[in-house]
Amino acid sequence: MLLWIFCIVDAITRDDAYIQYLPKVVWILIIIFVPTLGSIVWLVVGRGQNAPRAYTGPTNNGEYERPGRAVAQDPAADEVFLRQCHEWAEAQRRIGRAQRRAEGEPGES
Repeated sequence: MLLWIFCIVDAITRDDAYIQYLPKVVWILIIIFVPTLGSIVWLVVGRGQNAPRAYTGPTNNGEYERPGRAVAQDPAADEVFLRQCHEWAEAQRRIGRAQRRAEGEPGES
């Protein structure tokens, strides 16, 4: 009796992502109408232990698992890239200031 009650409550409260092979409603009906056998089958087959894994992107090339991936491979090239990013950001700020002045809004000087 306790096994039956546990399985009913477990099937009802379990997230659909953790239920295997049949829909939740079908599992609940099996547990209700075939109590002992249905409960055992639920525990062995229907009650999934792991939810399906979310898509994490392509992993076949190993790029994201490579140790030291976040470290610059060539510090000089990294410095040049960061300088170019800074110059681009400053150019965008100058353009924004000029547009605000042209529109008559007070901007940074």
